[in-house]
Amino acid sequence: MKGHNFLKVTGILMIIAAAFSILAGVLIGGLGAGLGAGSGLTFSYYAALILTLVGGICQLIAGIKGIKHSKCTENARKLITWGVVVALFSVLSIVFSAVNSGEFNVTSLLTGVLVPGLYIYGAVLNAKADDAQTV
Repeated sequence: MKGHNFLKVTGILMIIAAAFSILAGVLIGGLGAGLGAGSGLTFSYYAALILTLVGGICQLIAGIKGIKHSKCTENARKLITWGVVVALFSVLSIVFSAVNSGEFNVTSLLTGVLVPGLYIYGAVLNAKADDAQTV
């Protein structure tokens, strides 16, 4: 199974990134809540914060599932779905951050989509292995 290694490595990377994302969301959220009453933070700030937290949680779940089910081809389609969800949350978070700050960060887009893309690729390889076994 070629997809096994992709899922295992990208699952670990997703767990690490999720930990940073959740930690940053909590720290920035706490800072924003402390300063938010007087500074007039915008809706896009809070939307980006919520997307970062929810996306981080989804990324954590996807990473754990990727590692847990990397050798199991039956769950490949579900893993593809988790990878797409993580990539969408990443793109939405980047868009809201760009709206909030006025700057678009290409590096964040590449890293935010690259790991979920490789995760999806590994899941697709597992799905193909499952299809090959049923024939």
